[in-house]
Amino acid sequence: MKRAAIAALLLLSACRTIAPAPVAKNDVDASTWRRIRKERVTTLLPRAMRAAEVDAWVIFVRENANDPLATHVGGENAGGTAAILFFLDGDRVRSVALSPAGEATALRDVGLHDRVDAIDRTADVFALAAAELRGARRIAINSGSRAAADGLSYTQRRAFEAALGDTSRLVPSEELVVRWLSVKLPEEVEIMRRAAIVTAQLEEEAYRTIVPGVTRDSDVAAYLKRRMRELGYEDAWAPEQNPNVNSGPDRGHSHATDRVIQPGDIIQTDFGVKVGGVWCTDIQRFAYVLRDGETAPPAEMLARWENGKRGNRIALAAMKPGVRGYDVDAAQRQWMKEQGSEPVPWATGHPVGYWAHDMGPSLGGAQRTTPPAGDSLRQLEPGQTFAFDGFYAWKLNDTETKTISVEEMAVVTATGAEYLMPPQEELILVGGKR
Repeated sequence: MKRAAIAALLLLSACRTIAPAPVAKNDVDASTWRRIRKERVTTLLPRAMRAAEVDAWVIFVRENANDPLATHVGGENAGGTAAILFFLDGDRVRSVALSPAGEATALRDVGLHDRVDAIDRTADVFALAAAELRGARRIAINSGSRAAADGLSYTQRRAFEAALGDTSRLVPSEELVVRWLSVKLPEEVEIMRRAAIVTAQLEEEAYRTIVPGVTRDSDVAAYLKRRMRELGYEDAWAPEQNPNVNSGPDRGHSHATDRVIQPGDIIQTDFGVKVGGVWCTDIQRFAYVLRDGETAPPAEMLARWENGKRGNRIALAAMKPGVRGYDVDAAQRQWMKEQGSEPVPWATGHPVGYWAHDMGPSLGGAQRTTPPAGDSLRQLEPGQTFAFDGFYAWKLNDTETKTISVEEMAVVTATGAEYLMPPQEELILVGGKR
């Protein structure tokens, strides 16, 4: 009798609906970033400058059209044009800020720079910066092909070159910026870990609101947008495209449409939040809409899901320090080929952090017939964070495809890589009687 009672209790426990865990509000404030930013300059920037073979870096910041990296170098309060300079001095970096009076006070309050000089608002900041750089042999400037490292305007460059005279010392800051920003501190990884959990929770929560035949993709997107704001988070990328909820054929990076969700659909939600105004997530979750009489997806759909999920796990297993981004992509695509997937044009993965598409190695290149090049040749390092997919694509008709892209987030460790949050193991079921 006692054994039967225990068995009944266990059965009741297994069948009970467990309430979803509460979604955490954003609790990261501006002071967190200011503290972490200083540590990044102190601990990571010297290594990046050495790797890029530069002994100085100059960034010009200004109001309204500020440099994309202004917040990373403490120039977010710029009014009139100011110069922020970093000098490699042995194993440390020394920083100097040349700022018009007024904002110079705010720069001192930031506490990031070793020296802050208040200059007259009519002074030639380019000439003053050139004088500071007199002894530098290789000077990095924010001008190049990469948007985040291309903040120097044409007018600013001309003025600075005229003041500097010898322009042979100038090199693009791209390599320095990529090496510095691609690696995250352990505290940053933990912030992103919590944000990744929130992102996945909200996507799952949004799926529970769907009424097949009534709810539109855009309704799900609006729900996620509202919940994100209620909890104090911001968009991880262009607001009009975040989230992208798609129950129809592949549309790539785009906005959610007014398509009505129907039984038999596979729903893809690509969503990201920004926490503390700095760190971004990028995660996808997939759901299947049950047809009348179904209690589970059809076997063919389950096989597609498992193929995509397995591709994601293969990519994770390939992520190790010293491995090229291209090799991670190639490992995943070999699995796709073996399983009969249609090809997809997107890379397996990309860095994620300060932007949804951040700086660092590209987990891509194997989708093309040309030799690997650019960021796909970069090697993975501990502390780098990625969003990456496991792909399985099939044809819907002669012109349209549908792709399951199991997108998760992971951090590279000393020995491999680990997920930032529990990965999706099963298709989320929508509709039906369960």
